[in-house]
Amino acid sequence: MFPPVPLDGWPKELAKLQVSGTELDDPEPPAAPGGDLPVLWLSPEVGMSAGKAMAQAGHGAQLAWWELSGPERSAWRASGFALSVRTADAARWKELTASGLPVVRDAGFTEIAPGKTLVVEGGDRYCPLPRLRRP
Repeated sequence: MFPPVPLDGWPKELAKLQVSGTELDDPEPPAAPGGDLPVLWLSPEVGMSAGKAMAQAGHGAQLAWWELSGPERSAWRASGFALSVRTADAARWKELTASGLPVVRDAGFTEIAPGKTLVVEGGDRYCPLPRLRRP
């Protein structure tokens, strides 16, 4: 396990895993996420490289896992950990960030200023709004 470090201080083991050169172009907007999958909502307020978005989605998926009950984890595992990742519109983002759902905030070591909320985990099946927090 490695603590967060600035890009120029990465150990070789991590540097070779860094995603780069993957700026993707979506010719059409993605379809609405299915109601049977977890959804990771990306911030519409912060531009991120594809690699940064992938990393933040990974953090969001980990937070989603910790929020699930045992049966929900089993169901997600059985699905092959399928999920959707979408960029929220501004109104939806405001609702999501105020909802109490798990959020990913950036530490500021790479391309985003520290403290920015980048991802909110919330889908219809596992984390519907409004969501009651587990004890």
